[in-house]
Amino acid sequence: MSGHNKWSSIKHKKGAADAKRGNLFTRILKEMTVAARMGGGDPNGNPRLRAAIAEAKAANMPKDNIDRAIKRGTGELEGATIEELTYEGYGPGGVAVMVETMTDNTNRTTPEIRHIFEKAGGNLGTPGSVRFQFEKKGFFAVEKSAVSEDKLMEIVLEAGADDLQSDDNEVFEVYTSPEAFEPVRQALESNKIPTVEAKLGMIPSNYVSLDEGKARQAIKLIELLDEHEDVQNVWTNFDIPAEMMEEA
Repeated sequence: MSGHNKWSSIKHKKGAADAKRGNLFTRILKEMTVAARMGGGDPNGNPRLRAAIAEAKAANMPKDNIDRAIKRGTGELEGATIEELTYEGYGPGGVAVMVETMTDNTNRTTPEIRHIFEKAGGNLGTPGSVRFQFEKKGFFAVEKSAVSEDKLMEIVLEAGADDLQSDDNEVFEVYTSPEAFEPVRQALESNKIPTVEAKLGMIPSNYVSLDEGKARQAIKLIELLDEHEDVQNVWTNFDIPAEMMEEA
């Protein structure tokens, strides 16, 4: 199976930013709260919540924090209403950018996201302006030390996965349709194969390359967006060179 090994570079950058600013817990807590509000507080019947709880546990989040976030989502505890908003725009060189946020104050978040785009040489677009360039996909990262490639491929293909990539030095990357995300997750769990990351996200249909100057500007835009407290994920069709990701 083959394809682009792009998710890991973007998500690696997001992970580095989270760790650097100590904001990982905040991002996961918001995700759990929204997931519980939309699908209920029982993780057995709420795949999105179950995935968020798994991420929280992987980050060593205290159980009390997890319980409170779920109860805020179900209304058992009071708390600000968190909304999901996706912003679309263009970065330096015309690269397409989608920004997924969770906020309790849209009047604050929207102008701040617009300012970040403008500050980095891009511009915020209208809804639908770049979404057509992306496809929703499920993604799992599995450490190579946890399972052989042949065994993993057999398991995920049978469960309905679309693609398995092994270009990265440390993890296998498994891609699925949104519908196959939960069956693949269950297959990995039943085979006791741990995941470093399990997400539904946006994968671009095509990637663009930039000259070094524009590339560095585009990376700066991603960094600035990542640093915003309301930003959950940033998706782009910019093929970021590995050496630039390492520099960042």
